Amino acid sequence: MAQSKEFSLGIDIGGTAVKVAALRGGEILWTARHVYRTAGPADLVGAVRAALAGHEEQFVAAGLCVPGLLDQRRERVVYAVNVPELHGVKLEDLVASAVGRRLPVTVVNDSVAGGYDVYATQKLGGRLLVLALGTGVGAAVLDDGTPLDVENGSPGHIGHCDVSLENDPATGPDGGAGSLEAYIGAAALRARYGQDAMSIASRIGPNDPPVRALARAVRICHAIYRPHHVVLAGGLGIRLGHVLAELRKHVERNLTGLAREGWTLGIGTSDFHAACGAARLAVSDRSE
Repeated sequence: MAQSKEFSLGIDIGGTAVKVAALRGGEILWTARHVYRTAGPADLVGAVRAALAGHEEQFVAAGLCVPGLLDQRRERVVYAVNVPELHGVKLEDLVASAVGRRLPVTVVNDSVAGGYDVYATQKLGGRLLVLALGTGVGAAVLDDGTPLDVENGSPGHIGHCDVSLENDPATGPDGGAGSLEAYIGAAALRARYGQDAMSIASRIGPNDPPVRALARAVRICHAIYRPHHVVLAGGLGIRLGHVLAELRKHVERNLTGLAREGWTLGIGTSDFHAACGAARLAVSDRSE
Protein backbone atom coordinates (compact mmCIF):
# COMPACT_ATOMS: atom_id res chain seq x y z
CA MET A 1 0.00 0.00 0.00
CA ALA A 2 1.38 3.44 -0.96
CA GLN A 3 2.26 5.71 1.93
CA SER A 4 0.06 8.78 2.37
CA LYS A 5 1.79 12.09 1.58
CA GLU A 6 -0.35 13.90 4.13
CA PHE A 7 1.15 15.23 7.35
CA SER A 8 0.40 13.38 10.58
CA LEU A 9 1.23 14.42 14.13
CA GLY A 10 2.21 12.14 16.99
CA ILE A 11 1.95 13.28 20.61
CA ASP A 12 3.43 11.24 23.45
CA ILE A 13 2.43 12.25 26.97
CA GLY A 14 5.02 10.99 29.43
CA GLY A 15 5.58 11.35 33.13
CA THR A 16 7.77 14.45 32.85
CA ALA A 17 7.64 15.63 29.23
CA VAL A 18 5.60 15.77 26.06
CA LYS A 19 7.26 14.49 22.88
CA VAL A 20 5.89 15.23 19.42
CA ALA A 21 6.75 13.97 15.94
CA ALA A 22 5.69 15.02 12.44
CA LEU A 23 5.57 12.37 9.70
CA ARG A 24 4.83 12.42 5.99
CA GLY A 25 4.75 9.34 3.81
CA GLY A 26 6.18 7.29 6.64
CA GLU A 27 9.21 9.58 6.91
CA ILE A 28 9.98 11.49 10.11
CA LEU A 29 10.20 15.22 9.34
CA TRP A 30 11.06 16.46 12.81
CA THR A 31 10.70 15.71 16.49
CA ALA A 32 10.53 17.93 19.57
CA ARG A 33 9.96 17.68 23.30
CA HIS A 34 8.94 19.99 26.12
CA VAL A 35 9.34 19.30 29.84
CA TYR A 36 6.62 20.19 32.35
CA ARG A 37 6.44 20.26 36.14
CA THR A 38 2.85 19.03 36.47
CA ALA A 39 0.65 17.14 34.02
CA GLY A 40 -2.68 18.93 34.41
CA PRO A 41 -4.67 19.57 31.19
CA ALA A 42 -3.57 23.22 30.95
CA ASP A 43 0.08 22.24 31.47
CA LEU A 44 -0.14 19.56 28.78
CA VAL A 45 -1.78 21.89 26.28
CA GLY A 46 0.95 24.46 26.92
CA ALA A 47 3.68 21.84 26.57
CA VAL A 48 2.35 20.59 23.22
CA ARG A 49 2.04 24.15 21.93
CA ALA A 50 5.61 24.87 23.00
CA ALA A 51 6.85 21.73 21.24
CA LEU A 52 4.97 22.69 18.06
CA ALA A 53 6.25 26.28 18.06
CA GLY A 54 7.80 27.28 14.74
CA HIS A 55 6.24 24.46 12.74
CA GLU A 56 3.45 25.23 10.27
CA GLU A 57 2.46 21.84 8.83
CA GLN A 58 -1.26 21.34 8.23
CA PHE A 59 -1.78 18.01 9.92
CA VAL A 60 -4.69 15.91 8.68
CA ALA A 61 -4.66 13.54 11.67
CA ALA A 62 -3.07 13.16 15.06
CA GLY A 63 -2.10 10.19 17.15
CA LEU A 64 -2.09 10.65 20.91
CA CYS A 65 -0.45 8.09 23.16
CA VAL A 66 -1.00 8.12 26.88
CA PRO A 67 0.04 5.92 29.80
CA GLY A 68 -2.35 3.84 31.87
CA LEU A 69 -5.72 2.22 31.29
CA LEU A 70 -8.15 3.67 28.73
CA ASP A 71 -11.93 3.46 28.82
CA GLN A 72 -13.72 1.21 26.34
CA ARG A 73 -14.18 4.01 23.80
CA ARG A 74 -10.54 5.10 24.22
CA GLU A 75 -11.64 8.65 24.92
CA ARG A 76 -10.33 9.03 28.47
CA VAL A 77 -7.71 7.60 30.81
CA VAL A 78 -9.39 5.85 33.72
CA TYR A 79 -6.25 4.82 35.62
CA ALA A 80 -2.65 6.03 35.36
CA VAL A 81 -0.45 5.64 38.40
CA ASN A 82 2.32 7.92 37.15
CA VAL A 83 0.16 10.67 35.56
CA PRO A 84 -3.00 10.80 37.70
CA GLU A 85 -3.85 14.28 36.40
CA LEU A 86 -4.99 12.63 33.15
CA HIS A 87 -7.85 10.77 34.80
CA GLY A 88 -11.16 11.65 33.14
CA VAL A 89 -9.75 14.22 30.68
CA LYS A 90 -11.44 14.15 27.24
CA LEU A 91 -8.35 13.43 25.16
CA GLU A 92 -9.72 14.63 21.83
CA ASP A 93 -10.47 18.02 23.42
CA LEU A 94 -6.94 18.20 24.80
CA VAL A 95 -5.47 17.73 21.31
CA ALA A 96 -7.86 20.28 19.77
CA SER A 97 -6.86 22.88 22.38
CA ALA A 98 -3.17 22.22 21.81
CA VAL A 99 -3.28 22.25 17.99
CA GLY A 100 -5.82 25.06 17.72
CA ARG A 101 -8.43 23.15 15.71
CA ARG A 102 -10.24 19.83 15.63
CA LEU A 103 -8.86 16.98 13.57
CA PRO A 104 -9.22 13.18 13.65
CA VAL A 105 -7.44 11.79 16.72
CA THR A 106 -6.31 8.21 17.26
CA VAL A 107 -5.80 7.49 20.96
CA VAL A 108 -3.46 4.62 21.75
CA ASN A 109 -1.60 3.20 24.72
CA ASP A 110 1.92 4.67 24.84
CA SER A 111 3.69 1.31 24.93
CA VAL A 112 1.71 0.06 21.93
CA ALA A 113 2.57 3.21 19.97
CA GLY A 114 6.25 2.77 20.76
CA GLY A 115 6.08 -0.90 19.90
CA TYR A 116 4.48 -0.14 16.54
CA ASP A 117 7.32 2.23 15.64
CA VAL A 118 9.92 -0.35 16.67
CA TYR A 119 8.18 -2.84 14.39
CA ALA A 120 8.03 -0.32 11.51
CA THR A 121 11.68 0.73 11.78
CA GLN A 122 13.37 -2.56 12.69
CA LYS A 123 11.22 -4.77 10.42
CA LEU A 124 10.82 -7.52 13.02
CA GLY A 125 8.35 -10.12 11.82
CA GLY A 126 6.49 -12.69 13.86
CA ARG A 127 5.53 -11.92 17.46
CA LEU A 128 7.29 -8.87 18.88
CA LEU A 129 7.35 -7.95 22.57
CA VAL A 130 8.43 -4.38 23.33
CA LEU A 131 9.01 -3.40 26.95
CA ALA A 132 8.83 0.36 27.45
CA LEU A 133 11.01 1.36 30.40
CA GLY A 134 10.72 4.96 31.52
CA THR A 135 8.77 6.74 34.23
CA GLY A 136 6.74 3.56 34.45
CA VAL A 137 6.91 0.20 32.70
CA GLY A 138 4.63 -0.87 29.87
CA ALA A 139 4.48 -3.52 27.19
CA ALA A 140 3.33 -4.00 23.62
CA VAL A 141 2.84 -7.30 21.84
CA LEU A 142 2.50 -7.21 18.05
CA ASP A 143 1.97 -10.01 15.53
CA ASP A 144 3.52 -8.83 12.25
CA GLY A 145 2.63 -5.27 13.28
CA THR A 146 -0.89 -5.96 14.58
CA PRO A 147 -1.16 -5.13 18.31
CA LEU A 148 -2.50 -7.76 20.67
CA ASP A 149 -5.44 -6.27 22.59
CA VAL A 150 -6.26 -7.86 25.93
CA GLU A 151 -7.99 -4.86 27.50
CA ASN A 152 -8.82 -1.54 25.82
CA GLY A 153 -5.72 -1.36 23.66
CA SER A 154 -3.27 -3.00 26.05
CA PRO A 155 -1.81 -6.53 26.08
CA GLY A 156 -1.76 -6.49 29.88
CA HIS A 157 0.09 -4.60 32.58
CA ILE A 158 3.58 -6.04 32.85
CA GLY A 159 4.81 -3.18 35.03
CA HIS A 160 2.51 -4.41 37.80
CA CYS A 161 3.58 -8.06 37.53
CA ASP A 162 5.05 -9.46 40.76
CA VAL A 163 8.75 -10.19 40.17
CA SER A 164 9.78 -10.11 43.85
CA LEU A 165 13.46 -10.76 44.52
CA GLU A 166 14.62 -12.63 47.59
CA ASN A 167 16.42 -10.37 50.10
CA ASP A 168 15.34 -7.27 48.17
CA PRO A 169 11.61 -6.71 48.75
CA ALA A 170 9.96 -3.77 47.00
CA THR A 171 6.55 -2.14 46.73
CA GLY A 172 5.27 -0.48 43.56
CA PRO A 173 3.81 3.04 43.31
CA ASP A 174 0.28 1.58 43.39
CA GLY A 175 1.04 -0.49 46.50
CA GLY A 176 1.53 -3.74 44.62
CA ALA A 177 4.09 -6.09 46.18
CA GLY A 178 7.20 -6.79 44.11
CA SER A 179 5.98 -5.12 40.93
CA LEU A 180 8.46 -4.60 38.09
CA GLU A 181 7.98 -0.83 38.46
CA ALA A 182 9.09 -1.16 42.07
CA TYR A 183 12.51 -2.23 40.78
CA ILE A 184 13.02 -0.46 37.46
CA GLY A 185 10.51 2.41 37.33
CA ALA A 186 12.01 5.91 37.41
CA ALA A 187 11.14 6.58 41.06
CA ALA A 188 12.64 3.27 42.16
CA LEU A 189 15.85 3.94 40.23
CA ARG A 190 16.23 7.43 41.69
CA ALA A 191 15.82 6.01 45.18
CA ARG A 192 18.41 3.31 44.52
CA TYR A 193 21.04 5.22 42.50
CA GLY A 194 20.46 8.90 43.27
CA GLN A 195 18.74 11.88 41.70
CA ASP A 196 20.89 12.36 38.59
CA ALA A 197 18.42 11.01 36.03
CA MET A 198 20.80 11.46 33.09
CA SER A 199 23.33 8.99 34.50
CA ILE A 200 21.01 6.44 36.11
CA ALA A 201 21.13 4.03 33.17
CA SER A 202 24.93 3.91 33.15
CA ARG A 203 24.98 3.13 36.88
CA ILE A 204 22.90 -0.03 36.52
CA GLY A 205 25.09 -3.11 36.72
CA PRO A 206 24.31 -6.40 34.96
CA ASN A 207 23.64 -8.21 38.24
CA ASP A 208 21.83 -5.38 40.03
CA PRO A 209 18.28 -5.97 41.31
CA PRO A 210 16.63 -3.91 38.51
CA VAL A 211 18.21 -6.15 35.86
CA ARG A 212 17.36 -9.37 37.70
CA ALA A 213 13.76 -8.18 38.16
CA LEU A 214 13.57 -7.31 34.47
CA ALA A 215 14.87 -10.78 33.61
CA ARG A 216 12.06 -12.33 35.67
CA ALA A 217 9.52 -10.23 33.78
CA VAL A 218 10.93 -11.30 30.41
CA ARG A 219 10.81 -14.94 31.53
CA ILE A 220 7.15 -14.51 32.48
CA CYS A 221 6.47 -12.94 29.08
CA HIS A 222 8.07 -15.92 27.34
CA ALA A 223 5.55 -18.17 29.07
CA ILE A 224 2.54 -15.94 28.34
CA TYR A 225 3.26 -14.44 24.91
CA ARG A 226 6.02 -16.64 23.38
CA PRO A 227 7.66 -13.77 21.45
CA HIS A 228 10.10 -14.24 18.57
CA HIS A 229 11.71 -10.92 19.46
CA VAL A 230 12.07 -8.92 22.68
CA VAL A 231 13.05 -5.24 22.46
CA LEU A 232 13.71 -2.80 25.30
CA ALA A 233 12.47 0.70 24.52
CA GLY A 234 11.57 3.87 26.41
CA GLY A 235 14.00 6.44 27.76
CA LEU A 236 15.68 3.89 30.01
CA GLY A 237 15.37 0.81 27.83
CA ILE A 238 17.29 2.23 24.87
CA ARG A 239 20.17 3.02 27.25
CA LEU A 240 20.60 -0.50 28.62
CA GLY A 241 22.77 -1.89 25.84
CA HIS A 242 25.64 -2.37 28.29
CA VAL A 243 23.69 -4.98 30.28
CA LEU A 244 21.98 -6.73 27.37
CA ALA A 245 24.29 -9.76 27.22
CA GLU A 246 24.01 -10.47 30.95
CA LEU A 247 20.27 -9.82 30.91
CA ARG A 248 19.91 -12.53 28.30
CA LYS A 249 21.92 -14.95 30.46
CA HIS A 250 19.60 -14.23 33.40
CA VAL A 251 16.56 -14.84 31.19
CA GLU A 252 17.86 -18.06 29.64
CA ARG A 253 18.88 -19.71 32.93
CA ASN A 254 16.44 -22.67 33.11
CA LEU A 255 14.02 -20.80 30.84
CA THR A 256 10.68 -22.52 30.20
CA GLY A 257 10.58 -24.86 27.24
CA LEU A 258 7.66 -22.81 25.92
CA ALA A 259 10.10 -20.09 24.82
CA ARG A 260 10.68 -20.05 21.09
CA GLU A 261 14.01 -21.25 19.77
CA GLY A 262 16.12 -18.49 18.26
CA TRP A 263 14.35 -15.63 20.06
CA THR A 264 16.22 -12.34 19.89
CA LEU A 265 16.84 -9.59 22.44
CA GLY A 266 17.53 -6.01 21.36
CA ILE A 267 16.98 -2.35 22.18
CA GLY A 268 15.13 0.53 20.58
CA THR A 269 16.95 3.38 18.88
CA SER A 270 14.96 6.53 19.66
CA ASP A 271 13.42 8.52 22.49
CA PHE A 272 10.59 9.30 20.05
CA HIS A 273 9.37 5.78 19.22
CA ALA A 274 6.00 6.37 20.90
CA ALA A 275 5.35 9.76 19.27
CA CYS A 276 6.33 8.41 15.85
CA GLY A 277 4.27 5.27 16.34
CA ALA A 278 1.23 7.34 17.28
CA ALA A 279 1.62 9.38 14.08
CA ARG A 280 1.94 6.19 12.01
CA LEU A 281 -1.18 4.70 13.59
CA ALA A 282 -3.14 7.91 12.92
CA VAL A 283 -2.38 7.55 9.20
CA SER A 284 -3.19 3.84 9.31
CA ASP A 285 -6.62 4.60 10.78
CA ARG A 286 -7.35 7.04 7.91
CA SER A 287 -6.51 4.44 5.26
CA GLU A 288 -8.85 1.77 6.66
